[in-house]
Amino acid sequence: MNRFFVVPSQVNQQARTISIVGDDVKHIGKVLRLVVGDLVEVCDGQALEYIGRIDEISKEQVTLSIEKQENIFTEPPIQVRLYQGIPKATKMELIIQKTTEMGISDIIPVMTDRTIVQFNNEKDREKKVERWQKIADEASKQSKRGKIPRIHIPMTYTKALEACNENDLNVLAYEKEKTMGLKALIASLVEITEVKSIGIWIGPEGGFTGKEIEKALSHDVRSITLGPRILRTETAGFAVLSMLMYELGDLGGA
Repeated sequence: MNRFFVVPSQVNQQARTISIVGDDVKHIGKVLRLVVGDLVEVCDGQALEYIGRIDEISKEQVTLSIEKQENIFTEPPIQVRLYQGIPKATKMELIIQKTTEMGISDIIPVMTDRTIVQFNNEKDREKKVERWQKIADEASKQSKRGKIPRIHIPMTYTKALEACNENDLNVLAYEKEKTMGLKALIASLVEITEVKSIGIWIGPEGGFTGKEIEKALSHDVRSITLGPRILRTETAGFAVLSMLMYELGDLGGA
C-alpha cells in the first residue's frame, strides 16, 4: 500500500477526513493512477498513522476518509543524528537514503578541513539540501517510516560541535582509535537507559584531521574504532547506525 506524509493540520478528526496536497496529488493521480475507492497509508509525522480511502481527486488535493487510525510503531526508541563530513559526487545521496531506511532522525552535512565539495552561494546550498530532503522523503515512504528525517543546512565543523551537546552521547569513528569499540563504550555507560539521543560523527574522504579529532574530544565526543579495516565514508555511517540500532534500538527484535 502506498504511503504518504501529511502535517497534523491536514487531518480533520471531527469529520474523519484527510487532505493530501502538493506534489503528492500529481503522484497519486498521474503516476500511481490511483482512483476513488483505493486505500492508502497516511502518516502525520508525529504520533499517528492512518488507512484512508480516496473519496475525491482534484487538481489541488486528494480527500480521504479515515478507515483506520493507530499509533506510529515504526520509529526506533532512540534518536540518532548523523554528522556527516560531506563526500563527493552522489555518495551523500546514498548515505541519506540508506540511513533513512535504518531509522536516522537527522542528518547534518558538515564542512570539514578535508571536504572537497563547495557551495557557490546560499541559494546553491539550499537547492542541494532541497534535493537531499526529497531523497529522505521518498526513502521514508518506501521504508514505512513514521517520521521523515530532517536534512539540515550544511554547517561548519565548529558550529556542528557547538550544537551537538543536545545529544546524550556523541561518538566519532576514528581509524587511529585502537582500544574503544562501540560495544565496549555502551557497556561502560552506567546509565545507558538514560541515553535517548546519540550523535554519529563520520569524516569525509580522507577522514578528520588531527586538530579536528582534538577539538571533538574537547567537546566530549567519544572516539571509537570500527575494527581493523578502514571503511569508506559512505559505509561507516551505516555500520555505526546498525550497531546502535542493534544494541539500543529496534533491529534484531526484542
